[in-house]
Amino acid sequence: MATPYTGDRVLETNAVISESFAKQLTDLPAELLEHILCFPVLNHIDIYNVSCTCKRLHDVCHGRGKVWAHQYKLRWPRLQRFYQQNESYDWLKEFKTRHMVGQQIRRTVESISKSFAEIESLGAPEHFCEDELLGILNSDKRKCLTLKYYAKKILYFLRQQNILRNLRVFLERPPEQQSALEGAVLVDRYCNPLADITLESISAQIEELTDKVKKYLRVKNATHPSLRASQGDCFVLENLEFQSQVICALNAVLYDQLQYKGNERDYYNPLNSYIHQVLLRRTGIPISLSVLYMTLARKLGVPLEPVNFPNHFLLRWCQNQRRSEDIYDYVYIDTFGKGKQLAAKECENLIRHQVGADYYSAISTSELLLRMVGNLLNIGKRGEGNEKSYQLLRDSLDLYLTINPDNVQYLLLQARLYFHLGIWPEKVLDILQHIQALDPSQHGAVGYLVQHTLEHIQHKRHPVEPEVKRRSVPEHRDVLYSVGLIMKHKRSGYNCVIYGWDPKCTMSQEWINTMRVHQLSKGADQPFYNVLVQDGTCRYAAQENLEPHSAPLEIAHPEVGRYFTEFSDTHYIANEELQARYPEDMCKTHRTVEELYHETNSSTSWMA
Repeated sequence: MATPYTGDRVLETNAVISESFAKQLTDLPAELLEHILCFPVLNHIDIYNVSCTCKRLHDVCHGRGKVWAHQYKLRWPRLQRFYQQNESYDWLKEFKTRHMVGQQIRRTVESISKSFAEIESLGAPEHFCEDELLGILNSDKRKCLTLKYYAKKILYFLRQQNILRNLRVFLERPPEQQSALEGAVLVDRYCNPLADITLESISAQIEELTDKVKKYLRVKNATHPSLRASQGDCFVLENLEFQSQVICALNAVLYDQLQYKGNERDYYNPLNSYIHQVLLRRTGIPISLSVLYMTLARKLGVPLEPVNFPNHFLLRWCQNQRRSEDIYDYVYIDTFGKGKQLAAKECENLIRHQVGADYYSAISTSELLLRMVGNLLNIGKRGEGNEKSYQLLRDSLDLYLTINPDNVQYLLLQARLYFHLGIWPEKVLDILQHIQALDPSQHGAVGYLVQHTLEHIQHKRHPVEPEVKRRSVPEHRDVLYSVGLIMKHKRSGYNCVIYGWDPKCTMSQEWINTMRVHQLSKGADQPFYNVLVQDGTCRYAAQENLEPHSAPLEIAHPEVGRYFTEFSDTHYIANEELQARYPEDMCKTHRTVEELYHETNSSTSWMA
C-alpha cells in the first residue's frame, strides 16, 4: 500500500501540476494522456490527485479506462486470472473494493486470536481475501511475524472451508461421475491447504505418465487401439489380450522405468497418502498407488475396480466378458507389490488369514475416500501428541465426517479432540447434540462433555489474566536468560529461542523422573525455559543445559510468530502479548545482546 501524502508532498504535486503545465497537458490526445498516466512511477494516489485537477483529466481517468486498469494490475497482479480479457470492468470500483477489503482483513488479522469467523463475516470476494493474506505472508520474512502467524492460520481455515464445499458438491454427484483421482486430490488439498495443488496440475502429470505408457505400448504393438485414444476420451477395450498388453506396459513404465514402489520403510508417513507427493516421490501405500494405477489403466481402456481388502488395498481386473459376481473371475492386482497379479485365494497370503467373499467386492469412490481418510486418521492417532499430529487428526476427522456425517464413534472423537485442545466449544456442543440424537445410549459420555464444555464457555467469558513474571522480584534472581534470546543446548546440540521461563521446574514428578532431571547438578531446583526448537518441537530445558548461541540464527519453527513479531539479526522481539507476560525481559535481552555480540564485533573490528 502506498504511503499517504504528507502536506509537503501535496504541495509538491500541486507545484508540478501548475496551471500552465495542466493547460499544456490537457491539450494532448486522450490516448497519449492515458499512456503518460500509466507510467510505473505513478501510484494510485498520484492518479487520484491528477483526476481531481480538472474535468478533462477526470474524464481520462474514468473507471472503465486504461489508467485505473493499469493501477489495478500493477497493485494486485495475482488477481488477473479472475478477470476475462474481453469483458469490461469498472476498474476504479474494483480498486476501491479490493483496497477496502485489504484494510478490513489487516485489521481483523491484527486483532484475531483463534477464531476466524470474522473474516467470513466481511462478505468480501474470496479471491480478494486470499490475495491480501498472501500479500502479508510474502512480505519481509523477518518482520511482522505475529501478523503472518495469524494470516497463515486464517488462509489455512478459509481454503479448507472452500475445499469442504467442493467435496460436498463432489459427493452429491452420481457415483459414475465421481473420479477417484479428483476425490484423492480434494483429500490432498484439504490436508495441505497452503500447498499449490490443483486437479489440473495433477491431471497434467497423469497425462505425461499416460504418454509414457503409450510410447512403451507402441514399441510392443504399433496397432494397439489405445494408441488412437485422445486426451479425455472415455472408452473400454473389449479384447482381453489388448487389456493385458496395457497392464504389462503400465507395470513396465511405473515400476521398471520410473521406479515407483511401495513405501515399506516409512509406511505410516502421511505423505504416502497425498497424491501430489506420490507423484513427486514415486512411492506410496496400497490405496494411493491403486488410485494412480487405476486412473492410468482406465485412460487406456482397462476398467479396473477398487477392492477394500483388509490391511492391503487391491484392484480387481475382470477376466470375463460380462460383469461377474464370482470372485474367481477376477485377477487381483497388488500395486504395492509392483503390480503383481494374484488369484482370489492368493490374496489371503498378503494378510496371512482367510476372509470371506465380501472382501473381494468392488467399492464406490466415496468408500475408497473413507478408507484413504481412515488411514490418515489412524496415523494422526498414532502421533506423538504434538501440534502436527493433532492437526492431521483434526483434518482427517473433518474429511471423514463430511463423507460419513453420522458416524457416532468419530463424532465423539471429534468432540473430545476439540474439548482437549480448548477450541470451538460452541461447535463441541453442536456435535454432542447430534450424537445424542443419533445414539441416546451415549448419554453418559455426552453429558460429561456437555458439562465441562459449558464450564469452558463460562471461563472464556471471564478469562483469568495470565501470570506476569518480573525479573526484578527476589524469587527470580537466578533466572539468567530472557525471552527472545537464541540459545544452544549444550548436550543435545539443538538451536532454539526462549519464549518463557520458570524460576524452578514446574513439571510433574513423573516427567522429572522420565527426563532424569535428578541427574543434573542442580536438579529441578533451577530455572527452566520454554524453547522453540529448530526442528519444530517445543521443549522445556534446564538453565545449566543452555548457553547463548555464538552465531545467532533464525529459528524456523511454525509457532515463532505466536510469540515474536520480528527477528533482529541477534534475537527475536517479543510481541505485545509476550511482553505483557514478561514486561522486563526485552530490556534484559537487549543488554545481553549488546554484551555478547556487539562488544565481540567491536573487538574483532579493532583486531582487523
